[in-house]
Amino acid sequence: MPQPSLVGDTMNRPRLCQTFLLLAAGMHFVGPLAQASTDTAFASPQQRVDIGGRKLHLYCSGTGSTTVVFDAPSGDAGWTWFKVQPEVAKHTRACVYDRAALGYSDPAACPNSAANAVEDLHKALQVAAIKPPYLLVGNSLGGENAQLYTYRYPEQVKGLVLLEPRTEDENARLDKVTGGKIRQINAMVKAQNAQCLAAAKKGFQQGSAALTNCVGDSPAFYGPVRGKAVQSIETKSAYWQSLIDEYNAFDASDGQLRAVRQRFGDLPLLVLTRGVSPFAVPGKPHSALNKALEDENAKIHKEIAALSNKGTQRLVAGAAHVIQAEQPAAVVQAVLEVLKQIN
Repeated sequence: MPQPSLVGDTMNRPRLCQTFLLLAAGMHFVGPLAQASTDTAFASPQQRVDIGGRKLHLYCSGTGSTTVVFDAPSGDAGWTWFKVQPEVAKHTRACVYDRAALGYSDPAACPNSAANAVEDLHKALQVAAIKPPYLLVGNSLGGENAQLYTYRYPEQVKGLVLLEPRTEDENARLDKVTGGKIRQINAMVKAQNAQCLAAAKKGFQQGSAALTNCVGDSPAFYGPVRGKAVQSIETKSAYWQSLIDEYNAFDASDGQLRAVRQRFGDLPLLVLTRGVSPFAVPGKPHSALNKALEDENAKIHKEIAALSNKGTQRLVAGAAHVIQAEQPAAVVQAVLEVLKQIN
């Protein structure tokens, strides 16, 4: 497969498509990023809410006047927040959910565009009697969804924490500063997803290269109990088909956010930006192209923060795109800061 180069030999490192997907598509990282946990939370479904002939999975704990609702990056489920949600739940009610066809949620007739995800979540919160006000927290695609939810239901949302949020013009802007490399990366990601879907249909074999490249070592990261549950779901063809469908809906999601884009007024807003480039070669300086990409990524986030009179952007050292995996304490701190502004 042709490999566009951003930073020298980075392109030849293991699981290159997963690394690209962090930036270009928002998919979760599939490998050991931090110390594993043996906690069994998120290892089985908790509350499956009927939203009209199908069920959406919610997991909530804690109590408080404001409910924090977490939305995951593309292709990932609520368990991506397993290092963050329990800590936030010590201070208020904290809920994670799985978008349609992901985690423990039933599939839907339509893919998870931002608009569809927002309406699903809105219905699930109503049915489950989880009343506003909400503080929405989203990573990557989940950040795009959180923004759209806020525009559609402004009376319900009292604060936002956005981790590396996807925005309506992100792909075009990053593609421009990299001379078309993002388009090439997207093509590689689509090819990788198709290969993983084909492998899932045949059945992944333990220890196989396909399992390593597509799913990674889930137990090493999530812990043996939770990791086994994650791996069981992510080795199924239905998971890969839903990931592909969600990925193919990105343009629609971007258009939905673009159509309603406006200022957030005085809404408390904190945008977290990665301090580690997914494309950087460890121990080596950034290439000019890589630096341009990272600078533009930070600029986009600064602009999002500036849409609120109470908006702030913060660089998170030691974290790449999936900040909740590598620097969960920084995410917890950000959520509690915004929660304090609300309360």
